[in-house]
Amino acid sequence: MLHLSYHRIENWKGSVCMIDFDRETQRTGSHSVKWDMMNELFGKSDLLPMWVADMDFAPPESVMTSLTKRLEQPPYGYTFVPPSTARTIAGWLEKRHGWKTNASWYLYSIGVVPSIATAIRALTAPGDHILTMTPVYTPFFGMIEQNGRTVVTNHLIEQNGRYEIDWEDLSQKLSDVKMFLLCSPHNPSGRVWSSDELKRLSDLCAEHDVVLVSDEIHSDLIYRHARHVPTAKAAGDEHDHIITLVAPSKTFNLAGLQASAIICSNEETREKIKEEQGRQGFFTLSTFGITAMEAAYSEGEEWLESLIDYLTGNLELVRNTVTEMDQINMMEPDSTYLLWLDARKTGLSDEEIKKKLVDEAGLALEPGDKYGKGGEGFIRMNIACPRSMVEEGLRRLQMVFK
Repeated sequence: MLHLSYHRIENWKGSVCMIDFDRETQRTGSHSVKWDMMNELFGKSDLLPMWVADMDFAPPESVMTSLTKRLEQPPYGYTFVPPSTARTIAGWLEKRHGWKTNASWYLYSIGVVPSIATAIRALTAPGDHILTMTPVYTPFFGMIEQNGRTVVTNHLIEQNGRYEIDWEDLSQKLSDVKMFLLCSPHNPSGRVWSSDELKRLSDLCAEHDVVLVSDEIHSDLIYRHARHVPTAKAAGDEHDHIITLVAPSKTFNLAGLQASAIICSNEETREKIKEEQGRQGFFTLSTFGITAMEAAYSEGEEWLESLIDYLTGNLELVRNTVTEMDQINMMEPDSTYLLWLDARKTGLSDEEIKKKLVDEAGLALEPGDKYGKGGEGFIRMNIACPRSMVEEGLRRLQMVFK
């Protein structure tokens, strides 16, 4: 059994819980993509990894306890997803986001990206056009293109240090697409879309008979000044064209257990997705994915509140440091532990920025051009790690950029 050291932290509600986010963990040699694949992806293995979106924190103790308890009850044969799973997720969504869902709306998948691929194959045809807003989470492009569809992009507009939607362009392009992939909250910038914006997006998609797939995997990682509204909730009564994708993986650092949910009120759409899942040979989640997902959504809230407070401290540290730098600016996030740093003042290309960070700073960050048009000259930094690591990352950043 994994034993961790915890200490007392007072969270934003004034209650005390036993969590140690400052504790550094040893992840090398654990088949960690973040720590053990840097040589393949960056050409060096001795870098400080602040790139891919997982956290260097253990999940809630309640999750580990539930997993240990299940581990001690072999065998681990075929498992179905019980009705309690939908009830647990629905309870979480209603409590955290005020969104009431029906248990019949739920399907399951091993992850949000596989869910996107499944929705594309189930609801569009080869050659169809699929729209997304750039810069955006890289797998959106891959899932569209690798399934034989065509990417159509609507470019977000920078205004007053944050992204805004180009509504005129969006409306025009929706007239010739079958599906719209929305990242809500937005990755890589951390922008939380307002209820009014989401309602307008939903109405436009409905008007053009476009399926709206809303990736809401970061929806629980919201800073105190902001509020996430599920797209289907913002849509009001007209939400049958919306598919919502959620997972505990980002919120509770459970990506390796591969469990997520697909939520859709449209029975015909759900049946098409189920049929496509059947063609892929998918029929259930893993024993431990189910266990972890239920434990996280039923007992992880106090841990999450403390995490958000800790991430807020890391964010403040980055903000204060970047404010003193001439070549780097930060787009202020509403959510996520991913920061969108503007390095365009360096005058360097994305490849030159990456090379400088790797070779001179020993720092692994995500180059912005991989997120599509508008991402050029940016860097994505992951701050879901002990504060000492954030401090070291900033020290290294300041070694190469002023």
